[in-house]
Amino acid sequence: MRLEDFDFHLPEALIATRPARPRSAARLLLAQGGQIEDRQVLDLVDIFRPGDRLVLNNTKVIPARLTGQRHRASAQGEVSARIEVTLLEPLADGDWAALAKPLRKLRQGEEIRFSDVLSARVTAIEAGQLRLAFNLTGDDFDAALAEAGAMPLPPYIAALRAPDEADKADYQTVFARHPGAVAAPTASLHFTPELLAALAQKGVEFTEVTLHVGAGTFLPVKVDDVASHKMHAEWGEVSARAAAQINATRRAGGRIIPVGTTALRLIESAAVGPDPAAPVLPFCGTTDIFIYPGYRFRVTDALMTNFHLPKSTLLMLVSALIGQDRTREIYRHAVEKGYRFFSYGDASLLFPECRI
Repeated sequence: MRLEDFDFHLPEALIATRPARPRSAARLLLAQGGQIEDRQVLDLVDIFRPGDRLVLNNTKVIPARLTGQRHRASAQGEVSARIEVTLLEPLADGDWAALAKPLRKLRQGEEIRFSDVLSARVTAIEAGQLRLAFNLTGDDFDAALAEAGAMPLPPYIAALRAPDEADKADYQTVFARHPGAVAAPTASLHFTPELLAALAQKGVEFTEVTLHVGAGTFLPVKVDDVASHKMHAEWGEVSARAAAQINATRRAGGRIIPVGTTALRLIESAAVGPDPAAPVLPFCGTTDIFIYPGYRFRVTDALMTNFHLPKSTLLMLVSALIGQDRTREIYRHAVEKGYRFFSYGDASLLFPECRI
């Protein structure tokens, strides 16, 4: 498989820069039984069956984009530089991995001040990234970051507008619980408390898992041979309770439907061996699972997801689930019908033709 096999033309006008309001008013492309239907997210109550189990990623996006000042003494006096930092992930020693722009204006040992209370020292610069040691930890750090930071909007939105206060709510799911992501599980952004309650009333069940989405989700694939691509690693957890719920639903004949590619990648990582009948086990650690055509799904019966970038690993995952020709057909339909794309865009609900 070549990278060009996953390319398509997307008019820039279809890139959503704001979410639908209310969230559940977004459009929904339903691909099921060989058909394509144009629906709304609110229609999920009619589409799902009693006994279906939705797997939700309850990660919480941190306001990981910071703007600060670096001060340095020189023969002409103190010289300052404006530095933009994007946090990537916490490290085992308490430091944070981060990106900085412009990186060339920083040296190891220098301090960046982000607010009156929040600052960080550069402990290392390597492979185009920083290691930062912040002056605060725990709840104090979280409070200072919430005050000084901005939501880390994806590059394709940030190129069209700057993040603002509305994004702190818009770019967060209603069931976000565990801080650590620097990108949202965007298919989950469509859910409201009212929609979740209506689904529960219908008999749909929910399981929460945690995958802290990293900035690597936006990295382009740079190899022509798709199979040689190396995925970024992300930390995730499937609790014993979550694994038991998924296994019980499968035994009862219910469908397992992850909401978003992050939830899908995590539960597939927690599945045991190549046998589709094997159970899901508790999982805690990093996963770099790469799902592309030829992958044999072990847990997933369908997927709710937004529309993805051309040539992206997420588009490859969708193609693995429903087939490359079917994916091309669906994306052509979405473009022709004016669906809104990417993180703040519309949703799709995709059933493989052999698993409905």
